[in-house]
Amino acid sequence: MKSIAISGSLRENVGKRDAKELRYEGKVPAVLYGGKKQYHFAVSAADLKSLVYTPDVHFVDLDLDGQKFKAIIQEMQFHPLNDLIRHIDFLELDDKKEVVMNIPVSLTGTSPGVRSGGKLIQKLRKLRVKALPNDIPQEIEVSLNALEVGKSVRVEEIKLSKAKVLNNGDDTIVSVGMSRALRQAEQDAKAAGK
Repeated sequence: MKSIAISGSLRENVGKRDAKELRYEGKVPAVLYGGKKQYHFAVSAADLKSLVYTPDVHFVDLDLDGQKFKAIIQEMQFHPLNDLIRHIDFLELDDKKEVVMNIPVSLTGTSPGVRSGGKLIQKLRKLRVKALPNDIPQEIEVSLNALEVGKSVRVEEIKLSKAKVLNNGDDTIVSVGMSRALRQAEQDAKAAGK
């Protein structure tokens, strides 16, 4: 999986006033946990843009005043009005501990159902996957090549070699429904045949 390097500076004071000053300076208060020790630090809001505002999933190579950590984003808090990041939590990765991540679904191929006038409906854009950090896929490919009108691909059909999908097996990832034009054409054909 791809990694993005981010550097941060450790915080001495932790509190509302300190966090407010950091945000005023264009920084985001952050915390790293999951390892032997918890670290409170600040990162530049501009550095987080390529990590947060993307459909892709990345590991984070954190550099905190010279200390190196491998992590993932665990949780983020956004301002309710302007969508700026107010706080971000990172989870330190351990190569021997499984981790749960939301992995994007990538649709490949062309559906025969869509070619014949059906409508492609993607219900899930990400799947929750549990695996060791080195076994996490960058994306989950779903082939549309066999998808006819009225058919769908469910979570239970996704097979990953070293990872487990945690979503409900009955959940639909993508389906091809009947479009209005196709439904009208069918009704017209039935009416003409009577």
